[in-house]
Amino acid sequence: MSENKTANSAASVGAASSLPLAEVFASAEAPDCDVDFIEIDEFLTLRRMIVRAPAPKGTVLFLHGFPETLTVWKHIASTLARDYDVHAFDWPGYGQSSRPILQRFSYAPQAYAAVLKAYIERAGIDRSTLVIYATDIAALPVLLLALDEPVTARRIIVGDFAPFDRPQYMRESLQNLKAEPTASPTRAYMNKTSDEILQNVHRRGLSPAEQFDLSTDVQQDMVRSWSFDGLTSADAFAHYYANFTRDQNALEANLDRLKTPVKLIWGEKDVYIKKEMGIEFAAKIGAEIDILPGIGHFPHLQAPEHTVEELRASFR
Repeated sequence: MSENKTANSAASVGAASSLPLAEVFASAEAPDCDVDFIEIDEFLTLRRMIVRAPAPKGTVLFLHGFPETLTVWKHIASTLARDYDVHAFDWPGYGQSSRPILQRFSYAPQAYAAVLKAYIERAGIDRSTLVIYATDIAALPVLLLALDEPVTARRIIVGDFAPFDRPQYMRESLQNLKAEPTASPTRAYMNKTSDEILQNVHRRGLSPAEQFDLSTDVQQDMVRSWSFDGLTSADAFAHYYANFTRDQNALEANLDRLKTPVKLIWGEKDVYIKKEMGIEFAAKIGAEIDILPGIGHFPHLQAPEHTVEELRASFR
C-alpha cells in the first residue's frame, strides 16, 4: 500500500461542488442501464443496477450509505460505463431490496459482508478486475470481507465511515444508536423526522455556497423507498448500529490481515464522522487518504467528477 498522504488542494473539486450531479454529467452519453432483482437466498432479494460498457476494461461496484439507494450512482455509472461495467445494489433495508425480520437477518456489518460476497459470486464478477467504491455504512462490510478474502477486489476505495470505535470522532446521535437507553429514542426520532433527514442529510455542515441539491430521481427514490415491507431505512440503520461496536472491534483487531489495496476519500467538512477518523485508519494500514476541501459527508454526490477520476486511476 502507498504512503499516507493528505490532499489539501483540489481546486477543480471545489469549483464543481455546488453543481447538481445531473448537471455535472449532462454531456455524458447514457449507455443502457438495467435495473432488476437478484436473489441472494430465500429471504433476501436485492434490487440492482448494471450499466455495461461496449468493451469493458474492468468492473466497478458501488456500495451506498444511509439513507441512500442505488440511484445515487446512476449518473456516475453512465460516465464510467464508457470503459467499465458498473454494478450497484440496494442494501437490505434500503431502496427496493428485501427487508426481512430480525430473526432472519441481523443488518449487522458482518451480515452485509456476507451479502456482498454472495452478490459478487451470483453476479459472476471477475474479482481480479474489480474495484469497489464503498461509502458510509458500506465501507466496514467490504473491509470485513477483505480480511477473510484478500482477493475480494483488486482495489477498495472507502471513505466517510467509522472503522474504529472512537466516540470523539462521531456525531453524538450516531453514537447514541449503539446501545440503550439512547438507541430506541434516537431511532424513533429519526423515523419521526424522516422528511427532514431526506431533504437535508447531504447539506449539513456545508456553507450556503457549498450546499447542493440532489437530482429529482435520487430524491424521489429515497423518499419512496424509506418505508418498505414494514421496515424503514432508519430501522435498518439502527439494527446496523446495534452490532457496530462488535464489528468495528473485529476489524481493528485484525488489521494485519487486511491485504487488499485500500484508498481513502474523505470530505473535510464531514460533520457525521470527522476526518481524524480517516486519518487514523489510513495511518494504521499505510494507505493513502485524500481529504477534499469544502466537501461534506457525501463526496460522490458533491464532487462526482473526483469519484470518476479516482476510479479511472484505479485501473491504470
